[in-house]
Amino acid sequence: MTQPTERNRLEEEESPYLRQHADNPVNWQPWDERALEAAREHDVPIFLSIGYSACHWCHVMEEESFADEAVADVLNENFVPIKVDREERPDIDSIYMTVAQLVSGRGGWPLSAWLTPEGKPFFIGTYFPKEGQRGQPGFLDLLERISDSWESEEDRSEMEDRAEKWTAAATDRLEETPDAVAGAEPPSSEVLETAADAALRSADRQYGGFGSGGPKFPQPSRLRVLARSYDRTGREEYREVLAESLDAMAAGGLYDHVGGGFHRYCVDRDWTVPHFEKMLYDNAEIPRAFLAGYQLTGDERYAEVVAETLSFVDRELTHEEGGFFSTLDAQSEAPETGEREEGAFYVWTPEEIHEVLADETTAALFCERYDVTESGNFEGRNQPNRVASIPDLADEYDLEEDEIRERLEAARETLFEAREERPRPNRDEKVLAGWNGLMIATCAEAALVLGDDAYARQAVDALTFVRDRLWNEDERRLSRRYKDGDVAVDGYLEDYAFLARGALGCYEATGEIDHLAFALDLARTIETEFSDADRGTLYFTPESGESLVTRPQELDDQSTPSATGVAVETLLALDGFTADEAGGHGFATIAETVLETHANRIEANALEHASLCLAADRLESGALEVTVAAENVPEEWREAFASQYFPDRLFAPRPPTADGLAAWLGELGLEDAPPIWAGREARNGDPTLYVCRNRTCSPPTHDVSDALEWLRGEVDVGDSSGGSNAERTPF
Repeated sequence: MTQPTERNRLEEEESPYLRQHADNPVNWQPWDERALEAAREHDVPIFLSIGYSACHWCHVMEEESFADEAVADVLNENFVPIKVDREERPDIDSIYMTVAQLVSGRGGWPLSAWLTPEGKPFFIGTYFPKEGQRGQPGFLDLLERISDSWESEEDRSEMEDRAEKWTAAATDRLEETPDAVAGAEPPSSEVLETAADAALRSADRQYGGFGSGGPKFPQPSRLRVLARSYDRTGREEYREVLAESLDAMAAGGLYDHVGGGFHRYCVDRDWTVPHFEKMLYDNAEIPRAFLAGYQLTGDERYAEVVAETLSFVDRELTHEEGGFFSTLDAQSEAPETGEREEGAFYVWTPEEIHEVLADETTAALFCERYDVTESGNFEGRNQPNRVASIPDLADEYDLEEDEIRERLEAARETLFEAREERPRPNRDEKVLAGWNGLMIATCAEAALVLGDDAYARQAVDALTFVRDRLWNEDERRLSRRYKDGDVAVDGYLEDYAFLARGALGCYEATGEIDHLAFALDLARTIETEFSDADRGTLYFTPESGESLVTRPQELDDQSTPSATGVAVETLLALDGFTADEAGGHGFATIAETVLETHANRIEANALEHASLCLAADRLESGALEVTVAAENVPEEWREAFASQYFPDRLFAPRPPTADGLAAWLGELGLEDAPPIWAGREARNGDPTLYVCRNRTCSPPTHDVSDALEWLRGEVDVGDSSGGSNAERTPF
């Protein structure tokens, strides 16, 4: 039999994950028409392997099977082997991961799927050892059995029938929408409290986080639900669970106490040992939750964690020209063995601590503070966990607390410098539009909450990088991935939605109209490419994109927020900048329709749809619009709003004069001022503040404390004329 593919083509790819497999004897193909046509032409199954560069078990399966000549011979002879980077192609991953979860109730990476030449799955799993063990089939044996069955007319018929059923089930789960119902309404804000109550029921009140065992994932969307629900209701238990989770993540092994930043998850219930990979999206979304926690509690430790994490991102995940890279691997070379081992870069023994820190008392303090022991917590070594308090250490060592802090910080800096000499984990240097959008939004929010313009520059530099390389101005199209000058993959809904939210955040933090204009351009493409008015939904893939066996939606929150949820909330935020009284571009209409369409699904499982619950709350509550008519927003105004938690706050700076605003409108392609700016000029030549919700506004004021008192309903401020819809009405 002629092999359907002649050689491994992955060396031609830019994805670091695909290139990791370029030297395999397997004739790997990227997912493209050439590979799919080979399967159809030779009438052989596709073996699809999906993973990512920082995936531990992906590396194990490669070493055991894909680097093995015997396995390669069977794969090359009887299949078209296709390798997919899930970070580049989340659409493909979504489809086949959904099948895995429907069939087995679980999923994970590497995802291993056998498909008909038409791409329909008939057998699926995750990691398979080369040889069978503990009831799990061996990969080589499985390949031979599937190949033999494909050649059997009776067996093949069963496989093809199964493929049709599984594909139909995936289509039902991913693509279908409920039929329109007359009088349907979006979920009310009550769904937010429903989600928060579900989070309480799943909360681990002993160790923090969610779930009664391990592994423990950070779940930042749940934390945002708790924060906003506390703001809406004042129910103390919401804030308590939020704080318990933040405290556990900040103290445990999920956090890198030497270098800053968060690992992917912890393998145990008490957050001691992480899975050591570091993902850009985690180091974007987790700090957003800490910023909310900081505003709600005033705990300075939360602000420190954000600052240290953004410093880590700037140092280790940032392109020299501004964009953010994707991941750091969990593995690195262990100096003792020369082998790549998980966590080798991060873990310590007491002997190493004492060797690096010349002062014995300081070394002892660090070991006690961070639970570095002879027995270790990870394969005889230690991932630092913050366990001892400063007051307890001060009592034990008879030292002042300030001296303890100074010694520990000096020790951390010294250990960091020593760690920098170790072999480093590999870095996946893909720049992904959507993940950059998440990080940009967090940097912009940190600039506002922490009052540091360096974070705004970090956000703007990344936004400029992505816009310059991945945005096609003429076609109004966004590509997903940049790597070493190569641009590839049409953008998905998450790329447009996450980046639009980031661009809007840059406008809020800097007052620069260009960032707002970009956010609006992205939103307009969401409207034309992803919105299906007939079905009342937003699809994950663009209308003009590649046709797969089904067209997925992304409604659930997973390791990243729901693309649909973020899109809906961002469209609601942007609507006020474009819509006239007749509805303008209809961003709010799209958002409301999506929430109506999926109302039953959201209400039935609110916590699974956390981002859509947040969007439903924003639709009903309306944005808290903070319009500032000034050349520059006064610093004390920023600080006043930053010091309090306003989850739906929307800063809307505008020029102080009508002439200045007219120039902005020209840049946005608008003839008339949108409601958020209309009639809101500076009064008496001084910076002027308008605070509005649902077009119910405070009177214009030059004093931020007046506006905040009006928000709290404590005072009715002077003149309520001037400024559209400025009547004093409760909300």
